[in-house]
Amino acid sequence: MSKIPSPTDVKKRVQDNVIWRSVFRPGSIYRKGYRDTSRDRALAAMNNVLYHLHPVKVKRHGLKLTYTYCLGGTSFFLFILLTVTGIFLMFFYRPTAGAGSEFAFQDMQNLDQTIQFGALVRNMHRWAAHLMVLTTFLHMARVFYHGAYKPPREFNWVVGVILLLLTLLLAFTGYLLPWDQLALWAVAVGTSMMGYTPVFGQQVQFVLLGGVEIGPETLLRWYVLHVLLLPFVLTIFLAVHFWRIRKDGGISGPL
Repeated sequence: MSKIPSPTDVKKRVQDNVIWRSVFRPGSIYRKGYRDTSRDRALAAMNNVLYHLHPVKVKRHGLKLTYTYCLGGTSFFLFILLTVTGIFLMFFYRPTAGAGSEFAFQDMQNLDQTIQFGALVRNMHRWAAHLMVLTTFLHMARVFYHGAYKPPREFNWVVGVILLLLTLLLAFTGYLLPWDQLALWAVAVGTSMMGYTPVFGQQVQFVLLGGVEIGPETLLRWYVLHVLLLPFVLTIFLAVHFWRIRKDGGISGPL
């Protein structure tokens, strides 16, 4: 004989069902079963955040490796790899320098010599940064060669140029973090060039150096730029870039 559920059990089951439906949002496609129609494919994509990241339809030329060479996807993959390896490195790096507190350079030495997998992860981060600069540049060249910057994609071309500049800035700001002689001289040359910018060059140089010369404040400011500000801005422009690809009709076709 089955047990009659109490009002509390019935209420709990209703709440669980409501919560389940609010999370998974089952629509007609789930009740009726999957049907291979354009409408049901669109519903499946729009009702799932993971499916929504991909378009419902993809143009045939967009699937050819010899057309895109997957340069955009490779650049995005390298950005994800840089994020993961960068978080690992942040656990063992202290952006401090000065009399009696030269932790930055020493932490880099520890990563290479004492920390397990430290050298591997650091070299993955370094080479992924070099490759991201290369693949992003080649991606821009491919888009230019195929005429994908023309209307209605001119706005997304501007976004791509900004992404290329942000990628270069990320690579350059990360150059100072080892706090060795090579990094110091590279930053000295770079900030000196920025100082000759018309109108506000001296102000930009002062902000980047945190003073009138390279010091501990310089390392801290470039560390914040490298791990917080620039990745945050880059992520926003990446989202806009992917959104505009969808809004502009997908990957541009051959000329």
